[in-house]
Amino acid sequence: MNAAESVVRTAEAAGVEVCFANPGTTEMPLVLALDRTTRIRTVLGLHEAICTGAADGYGRVKGTPALTLLHLGPGLANGLANLHNARRARTPCVNLIGEHATWHRDADAPLSMDIEALARTVARWTARAVHAREAARLTAQAIAQACAGRGGISTLVLPHDLLCEEVGDAIATVPPPEPPLPPDPGAVAAAAELLRGAAPSALFLGGPALWGEGLRLAGRIARATGATLICETGFARLATGAGRPPVHRLPYFPEQAQALLDRFGHIIGCGAKRPVSFFGWPGKPSRYLEDREGVVWLAGENEDAVGALRELADMLGAHEDHPGSDYDPPALPSGSLDGAKLAAVLVHHLPEQAIVVPTAVTNAFPFSAIAERARPHEQLALTGGAIGEGPALAIGAALAAPDRKVVNLEADGSGAYALQALWTQARERLDIVTIVCANRAYRILQLELERQGLSGGSATRALTSLEDPPIDWVTVARGLGVPGVRVEDAEGLGRALTRAFAEPGPFLIEARLP
Repeated sequence: MNAAESVVRTAEAAGVEVCFANPGTTEMPLVLALDRTTRIRTVLGLHEAICTGAADGYGRVKGTPALTLLHLGPGLANGLANLHNARRARTPCVNLIGEHATWHRDADAPLSMDIEALARTVARWTARAVHAREAARLTAQAIAQACAGRGGISTLVLPHDLLCEEVGDAIATVPPPEPPLPPDPGAVAAAAELLRGAAPSALFLGGPALWGEGLRLAGRIARATGATLICETGFARLATGAGRPPVHRLPYFPEQAQALLDRFGHIIGCGAKRPVSFFGWPGKPSRYLEDREGVVWLAGENEDAVGALRELADMLGAHEDHPGSDYDPPALPSGSLDGAKLAAVLVHHLPEQAIVVPTAVTNAFPFSAIAERARPHEQLALTGGAIGEGPALAIGAALAAPDRKVVNLEADGSGAYALQALWTQARERLDIVTIVCANRAYRILQLELERQGLSGGSATRALTSLEDPPIDWVTVARGLGVPGVRVEDAEGLGRALTRAFAEPGPFLIEARLP
């Protein structure tokens, strides 16, 4: 076998099941090697950001890494925004980047770039193959590093000439991943003491504290102590809905976030970074918990959040599960749509165990506010703030959980970043419902201006409006192979969701909002 085959067969032996690819000339040996495997599904993305966003969604749901196959430095550069989001989500992901032949690099060909410099902005581990025979070993290391601790991004650069060299039967074994760092016993004891106190308390949660065993343990602690559960604004994954402990999403705007946190005398952090505002504005808070007493961090991003919650629950004698909320959807609204009505209709119709990708910035928060009243489901949010990832995240989620309906609640401004994702959804026949919140504006920018008491002129209007011309999402989707409808009222949205949830395959709903 050649080195390209050794890379693919090493990944196959490690259990890797999917490769999101936008290959070029330098990656063709890897494409040919993928031809010879029956266990790694190859998925074409028409832009590298679709590949990296899909790998992010897949890794968040599956818990194991996907491969991305990208073309030289520019290909990696095209995918960096969603790798930034994946880094913030602690998603396991392995990027394979083709490189010019070793003897061609000093020619400074048009596509030449410093690939490692780009990769280091998002990757926890980056390496370049220097000899063909080390390609398999480096692939095994890349997979191990992606799975280590709470997950991360690995990037392996593979020169074309080395990929073509014969290496014999060179398949490497992936070493066991390093576990996350254990919790600090002193922090656990300090948190227990605070939670036993009289002051109102909150658990500020992120990472694996928001689903599975982590959320069950957090719910037990909340039940035993009366603490409120709060999650990061940009959480990687959240289990919510009927029967699950209610979790309040930290608001996006800084004064609202600060007001929520100020309601509590004690705050216990677990699985999350200390919260900060998205942007710094004069007179607004930047670091919400700075210089505050009564704050204890059980586990940060690199530490064992579930283990910390387990120890804390044992110390508190918290062994009864939280009963969670009942399935209690709001009454179905009528008339012209707005964000609140859209959220109410979606909560009413959302099927059990769906995966929701709420990446519309302004119109996702009305849904988040009432999502606990829906049937049990999970959500994947925008972790790093780089917009346009939702349609690609949905691809990865649908491939990781093919038996579950995926709903992407997307804005028209950010959705326009990722139109190519609809083609991949159609080609792979993925069970994804895309709801485009079509307010025909970068509404979040308009809201920021309003909050500051500012009014712009013609340039501001031109740079925040999507009215001229409006995007015809139904026609665009149809052109990319996805059927769809346009709705303008709550009744129409209900009918569209009934149809979309009854039929397999991708479907798009353009919801006209003010």
